[in-house]
Amino acid sequence: MTQLLHIFGAGGHGRELAWLARDVHGEDLDLVFLVDDESHLSGPVHGHPVRLLADVTRGGLYVAAIGDPAIRERAARACETAGLVATTLIHPRVEHSPDRVRFGPGSVVAAGSVLTTDIALGRHVHVNVGCTVSHDAVLEDYVTLSPGVHIAGHVTVERGAFLGTGVTVINGTATERLVIGAGAVVAAGAVVTGSVAPGALVAGVPAVQKR
Repeated sequence: MTQLLHIFGAGGHGRELAWLARDVHGEDLDLVFLVDDESHLSGPVHGHPVRLLADVTRGGLYVAAIGDPAIRERAARACETAGLVATTLIHPRVEHSPDRVRFGPGSVVAAGSVLTTDIALGRHVHVNVGCTVSHDAVLEDYVTLSPGVHIAGHVTVERGAFLGTGVTVINGTATERLVIGAGAVVAAGAVVTGSVAPGALVAGVPAVQKR
């Protein structure tokens, strides 16, 4: 049976997730892009139709192709209100422990990423291309890792935090975890050497708080 997958968001990230999904499920996957505003409607994107979320009449699976954690959370709620069910996409070229990494519903892990062991991803976590996540790491709901992020062991990234391209996070310890607080933003290229307060913006090498 042909499987139906809805991708919320028809921009660049949506196109990337369409490629990822077809590598996971095969070329026969039935893909539909969803938007929530008529101004975002367009013709087909890479051959797949773009439809309004309000017009969804058939159930199915979905992922939210939105980089911003807060907007992704709103999109996920809207999709579930429409009767869709979150699915998880793990690219075949992701390396991870087969039984020691937990992936929450709606989470996406892109090609070239490595997740080692004793790692937990919450709901709708996005791990973009070429990331590494080491032992005993926790990525809570709606966390975003941009391309090329590297997270060492004993690190917790709290709900809705956003890590920009090329961020490096050094390790915590078993008795004192390094924590990136809920809703924090780590600017591209930063090197995080200590815990980050919730809602803070940090940047630089080493990273310092800017807001």
